[in-house]
Amino acid sequence: MNASDLKLVDFSLRLFVIPFNIASIWIAINNSQDNSDYGKLEFHDFVGLKYMVCVSAIAAVYALFAAVSSYLRCLLTKAWLFFVTDQVLAYLMVTSVAALVEFLYLAYNGDQMVSWSSGCVSYGKFCSRLKIALILHVIAVCCFLVLALISAYRLFRRFDPPYVPSKDPLQDRT
Repeated sequence: MNASDLKLVDFSLRLFVIPFNIASIWIAINNSQDNSDYGKLEFHDFVGLKYMVCVSAIAAVYALFAAVSSYLRCLLTKAWLFFVTDQVLAYLMVTSVAALVEFLYLAYNGDQMVSWSSGCVSYGKFCSRLKIALILHVIAVCCFLVLALISAYRLFRRFDPPYVPSKDPLQDRT
């Protein structure tokens, strides 16, 4: 793959990831359900959801910034900056998926050891919408992992591999 094809894939992935981040944010923020027995359940009641929304918002803004700046010469030479930022955001996105998966696991299964019952029995719509947000967020995470690989390749292809002197097979026989 030549440099212009890689640049196009990088640009396209950065634009592709933005709607998935925005959709997962929108679904999570607008998710609420009222239950006559237990009361109203909303997004802002859960720190893990707030974390996912914050990370998604940062990732969407960064993806837009990086897509636009990929065509600006002054920032294009900052390969280290994109490499580090792509890596950090990819890992933050993975941790936010982990937080959401843990939340959904506890919501569906509860934890009998600490007397937590399943919350999705009473708040099924809330949990179903969070599963959709999780799916969208996982797609965004996969895109960011690919972007992290692309930025690593774009940075490290500039350097020659380290020189390792080869051993002479005749020298080993003596």
